[in-house]
Order: sequence, then C-alpha cells, then structure tokens
Amino acid sequence: MIPESFIQELLNRVDIVEVIDKAVPLKKAGANYSACCPFHNEKSPSFTVSPTKQFYHCFGCGAHGSALSFLMEYNGLSFVEAIHDLARQVGMIVPQEQRDPNQPAPASKAVLLSLQETLQQAANYYKAELKKSPRAIDYLKARGLSGQVAAKFQIGYAPAGWQNLQTVFPHYDAEPLETAGLVVQNEQGRRYDRFRDRIMFPIHNQKGEVIGFGGRVINPEDSPKYYNSPETPVFQKGHELYGLFMARRAIRDAGRVLVVEGYMDVVALAQYGIEYAVAALGTATTPFHIAKLMRQTDEIVFSFDGDKAGRTAAWRAVMNALPAIKDGVKLRFLFLPAEHDPDSFVREFGKEAFEAEMDKAMPLSQYIIQHLSEHNPLASQEDKVQFLNDAEPILKQIKAPRYAMLLRKKVAEMTGLAGGEMQRMLKLPNPAKTQQKALRQRARMPLSLHVRLALMLLMRPQWARLELLDKITGESDEEQMLRVMVKAAMAKPESRPVVLLQMITPYISEGLRHQLHCELSLLDETLDFTLEFEGACTQLSDMALMAREKSLLGQLTEKPFSALSEAEREALRQLTSKR
Repeated sequence: MIPESFIQELLNRVDIVEVIDKAVPLKKAGANYSACCPFHNEKSPSFTVSPTKQFYHCFGCGAHGSALSFLMEYNGLSFVEAIHDLARQVGMIVPQEQRDPNQPAPASKAVLLSLQETLQQAANYYKAELKKSPRAIDYLKARGLSGQVAAKFQIGYAPAGWQNLQTVFPHYDAEPLETAGLVVQNEQGRRYDRFRDRIMFPIHNQKGEVIGFGGRVINPEDSPKYYNSPETPVFQKGHELYGLFMARRAIRDAGRVLVVEGYMDVVALAQYGIEYAVAALGTATTPFHIAKLMRQTDEIVFSFDGDKAGRTAAWRAVMNALPAIKDGVKLRFLFLPAEHDPDSFVREFGKEAFEAEMDKAMPLSQYIIQHLSEHNPLASQEDKVQFLNDAEPILKQIKAPRYAMLLRKKVAEMTGLAGGEMQRMLKLPNPAKTQQKALRQRARMPLSLHVRLALMLLMRPQWARLELLDKITGESDEEQMLRVMVKAAMAKPESRPVVLLQMITPYISEGLRHQLHCELSLLDETLDFTLEFEGACTQLSDMALMAREKSLLGQLTEKPFSALSEAEREALRQLTSKR
C-alpha cells in the first residue's frame, strides 16, 4: 500500500502543466493554459490547466482532476501505475506502507481496502487456475482467443468444487469474502464458493482495481450462462461497464465506443482489433453508463442481436439514454443478423466487415421513429392518436434542445400537425427555455458560506486556525466538509489546492467534491481574498453565536418560569428581546 503522505508530497512536487503538455500541447491563456479537450471531440478549446491550482478542468465535458487522474484517464493506467509514472518523472522512489495494527485506518476506508485486496487475491488465483486447466484453455482457444488477449483482460478460471477459495483464504469464514460476493452462505450456515467451473472475467474500475467478476459457464448445460458478482460497497452494476478501463485509449483513437451485450463479445472483438468495445454488466444500459461514455467520446454505437430479445434490450437502452442525451452526441444502433452476435460475426467475417456494418448503424432518431411506427400504419386518425400517445413520454424525456426540436418536428410531420399544435396538445416543455432558465438560476445562485470559506482555504491554507473549528456548530454535509478542510489546511499549510482536495476527498460527498472542483476552476486566483475571508469568518462567528443562543433559549423555555434562577431569567429576557 502506498502511503497517503507520499501521494500528497508527489502532487505537491509535480507540475501538471509539464505532465499534460507531453500528451496534449498546451497554449498560454492568461494565468492558465488551454487546449482542445483530449477526452471528447471539440473544435474550440474548453480544456483549462491551472499551474497554481495544479488541476485541469474541461468546461465542455466536465472532465477534471490532478496530474494523477490525467495519467489514469488519458493513458489508461491504474492508480498505482500512475503514481509510479509520476514519481519517475520527478525522481521520487515510491515507498510501501507497513500497516500498524495499533493504528487502523478509518473503518470505511479499511473495509474498502479489505474488499479490494480480497478481490485482487481471488483474481490472481483464478488466473493461476486457468493455466492449470487444459479444459478451460481449450474452451478459450475454441472461441478463437489468444493467450495475449486472455492475459490483457486477466481472464481466469474458477475450478469445479465447493470450497476452492479456502486454499487462498485460510480464514474462509472471514466477512470480506462474503461481502465481496466470492462466497455464499446457505440457510444452514454452510459457506461455499459463488463461482464454480466458470471462465472468470474480472471487472475493473477506472483505477484498474478489480471490483467484481463475471463468470461464464463452460458446460452449455449449466445455468445461468453468465453469473455476475452481486452489488457490493465497491461494485454497482448500473454504474460500471466491462472493458472500459482497457478500452479508453482505443475509444479516443477511434472517436467512438461500441456497446455490446456480453463479456465474450468485448474480448472477441479485441482479438480482432476492435478494442473500443464495452459491455453492460447483466443490466440494461443506464443513464450512468451513457453519461460515463459521453465523457470518453461523442459517438456511441449499440450493437444488439437481431432477435426479439436483442431488440427489446435495444429499446430499453433508448429509454434509459433519453434523459442523458446531449446535442452533438451521436447515438446509433447496429442490429446484426438473427443468427449472429458480435463475437460470431467478427470471427466469421473479420474486422473490416464488422466496422462496415457499424458505419451503417441506424441513428437514434431514425430508430425511435422506426420503432414507434413498426406496427402502426398511420392510416387513420386513430393510428395517429396512438402514435402521438406512444411518442409523448419519449419527447418529454429529451432535454437536449436541438435534438428535441428536430425529433418533435418529425413526429408532427408524420401526424399532420404543426409543431406548435403538437407542443400545446402534449404540453411539452420548451427545452431551450428550460435550459436558459436553469442557466440563469445557476448563475444567480450564491455559494454558501461554508463552500466560500472552503474555496478560500484551498487557495490560502495558511489562514486556517483552530478557532474556526469552534465556529462550525452544525452537522450538515457542508459544515462537515469545512471541518475537514480546516483540519487538512492546518496539517498541510504549504500545500497546493489539488493536494488539499486529495486529502479531503474520502471524507466528503461526491456532489461537494465536484462543486469544489468546478467553483475552483472558475475562481480568479489573482484576487485579493483577505477582506472576503475576514468577512466570511465574521459571518461564521455570528452564525455560531445565533446557534448557541437558539440552543440556550430552547433549554430555558423548556423549564417552568418559576424554576428558573435569577441569572437564567435575565438571560431569557435578553434572548427574547433580540427576537
């Protein structure tokens, strides 16, 4: 385990401008540097790198982070690999931390670490077992997979038998095994391995850490065909995509991503040079998946089997994608012949034929219209009413202004209505006005006192004082965040903003972390914060005083007046006179 103190020192020493400029040529733009974003296609630069704050932010796709996260995102490195890469650049040696049993990590972090270590040990075991199983190797060879591709995806094998993992984990009854989804306990209390006699596909997060598994049967008579890890503290199926960690570089190079249905599809396509494919993990494609993919590219192609099940899955993907659609993003749908899936098609016809099919994939708008009119001839008034009824929930979900306008126009044409008539009839919102209103509201919304103070402490950590903690009286998320920020700034008063953000990230919500990143990106670092900081501290003192007075007033009013002492009566008179 790499000590957190080393990561902080590394981020304090590295220059993010030098790191990013090696991959993406940067141009000076005032106090910062800019470029076209490497994480999505754009013509004018919206990607900004701040040498003072030591982090990057894209105002187009929202990508942001430190030099560490840039290497992970851009080069497809794991967290540990990125740390070693950065350390080499600045001449530092990465130490390994020895755990002190008398000084345990915070419970939540310890649990996550334990799960990740457990899952990685299991992945190593499955990989070793694959080499020992001629049957499993023959199966993969029969599917056309080479040893190189199997190694790239860290494919393994869970042997038959009920308690094979006991050879890896002597404490087979340990809680992390069950929490990680590797071991199941039946009603009689007997524990056994969840995965048995299956080809094992490790699932990785964006850091390259193993967070779960997908297991595929070798024996076609066994069921289910695919068996996934359950939901755990480190694995949520609706948020993760199989193969994304390995595919990120290829996605950027190709300018598109291919979403398929199964693990074997992803691996088989990679075998034939199509390395930009990912798969949902036994669930329908979710808005989280779409948003994650839109961070990588502006073109998403879904490939589904041409049978009824494939078309049902495709329509579910459409319905889940609608709220996440943005203008400028292309979503297209590829339906292979009923007798093929991507795995079998690419093995029979090759890469060029498959990519030719992708180029002919159906645009989302065309697919929506085709689906709605597939069993509706639009020959009568009743047909057109039904068409409008079916289209209404779809039109209401699309928030992208241009996309919504063009699709509404097409639906109106097919039903013989004017656009305004259809909008009034279906009571459709105006996406352009809704977006403008949201932007105005966002622009008008002032930052809370606690967020303002946190931003100033990020820029001026030397201003943190112990008395600030006494003035934070509540337990809201923002107040807890400010407490953590004050403590981090006091501990590391010479740190850059990116280091302080790294320090507080485990202790604050994702929403607050994202807000701090965004607001810090907009903050003019040349401003003199002295007066604003003093005023904010005064406000915080006033809030603390009001909270204490409110609490005291509550205590005094709970007692009968006759039971109050003279001092308490005087305090009550003073407090009530202020109200």
